[in-house]
Amino acid sequence: MDKKSINLLLRYSITPLLLCLLVSCGPGEKRLYKETRASMYTIVEITVSSDSQQKAKTAIDNAFGELERLAKLLNFYAEDSEISAVNRSAGNKPVRVSPETMEIIEKALYVSENTGGAFDITVGPLVRLWDFQKKIIPDRAIVKEKLKLVGYKHIVIDKEASTVFLKTKGIQIDLGGIIKGFAADKAVEILKQQGIKAGIVAIAGDIKTFGIRPDGGLWKVGIQNPRQQTDKDEITATIAMTDMAISTSGDYERYFIIDGKRYHHILNPKTGYPADECRSVSIIAKDGSITDPFSTGIFILGAEKGIKLLEEMGIDGIIVDKNGKIHTTPNLRGKLEIIGDSQRQKKTN
Repeated sequence: MDKKSINLLLRYSITPLLLCLLVSCGPGEKRLYKETRASMYTIVEITVSSDSQQKAKTAIDNAFGELERLAKLLNFYAEDSEISAVNRSAGNKPVRVSPETMEIIEKALYVSENTGGAFDITVGPLVRLWDFQKKIIPDRAIVKEKLKLVGYKHIVIDKEASTVFLKTKGIQIDLGGIIKGFAADKAVEILKQQGIKAGIVAIAGDIKTFGIRPDGGLWKVGIQNPRQQTDKDEITATIAMTDMAISTSGDYERYFIIDGKRYHHILNPKTGYPADECRSVSIIAKDGSITDPFSTGIFILGAEKGIKLLEEMGIDGIIVDKNGKIHTTPNLRGKLEIIGDSQRQKKTN
């Protein structure tokens, strides 16, 4: 889903810190170790704080191993994944699934209920209609027909039997809007099991932080400007955090423009077409399995409904609406640094 892009601000925090530590740290002192690999069908960066290079390497390797395991289980496009098995059996029979598959579907349904269906993992039939590389807009009649196959209430889970059943043939689950945040949570669990006390897992735009940096500071994360023009305006805002996750959904990752209209990959499950109320939405909460799907759901709901829902649920968020105005939940006042005078003028609470 490379739908998201929160950039870890290496030039503000991690990189200078690494240079400092490599020069000044003595034996037994903690320093940062970072590895970037292709995983989860995107770029993943794992950074850990450790007093041992070997311990850090082992922990990072195990975390990447967990990501690969989850990718095989949950991939919408892989024929041998559990999700594909569930989709093939739609309208026919329940499919027994692993605890992880059951867990992520449960979490997705929770977000669907709370967003009134704005986030919906049964958008699979719609997703397959759009080709953002070839810039193909699907025929309206076909979209209307496929909309009949979209609706999270078609999903039936049986926790005792560990099965998932899709009521109607043709229904398809696509976990693209939650899988990266969910996986970031699981990778952090592995790192902690390996004795790592602090670090960051960044899966594209889904970031999970824990612990504090070796210098005692928080992790500083930057939120990408959805309408970046130059290298100097890449970041809209920054925030320092720990033991929290942050995810962004934006209309600038996979898109094309025809006749002045932007068509992007965040589809409204009720229309079958790209949502057009926001440019980007960033959500901050304890778990990536919350921030990832809510960033999509709030993007589709729009700024007014989105901020209201976030406040009701006690979740923090930053919304850049379709006109470029920045909206934030009240709890972020004083914590979020808006970058650039023009952006500051657009900030609202």
